[in-house]
Amino acid sequence: MRIGELAERAGTTTRALRFYEARGLLPARRDGHGHREYDESDLRLVSEIRTLQAVGFSLDETRPFVACLRAGHVAGDACADSVEVYRRKLAEVEACLDRLSTVRADLAHKLAAAMVREPHPTCSVTEGI
Repeated sequence: MRIGELAERAGTTTRALRFYEARGLLPARRDGHGHREYDESDLRLVSEIRTLQAVGFSLDETRPFVACLRAGHVAGDACADSVEVYRRKLAEVEACLDRLSTVRADLAHKLAAAMVREPHPTCSVTEGI
């Protein structure tokens, strides 16, 4: 299939596919006229990249998954390097959740303290916000 068909089937743009190619994630074979040619395995690679990016992975973090698929594995997370990226990303998410939990607790404390002072109902400073 040509680049336009791959882009349509993968739900992306030809520009994104060229970017993936330039970054070494998507191999492009050329026909006799120099047109890029792709097959179903390329569609699988692009789908894996897009799925991982949709849940917060950077393009570089998708590399082990793509390499795993290109090595012939059925799933991009069938390789140890991919599992390690999952572990690192999960730790990153957990650290973010911890920070958000701290922020939430601080905001709840500030709100409770403000409510004790019984804010004046006619005091409004939202103009210009």
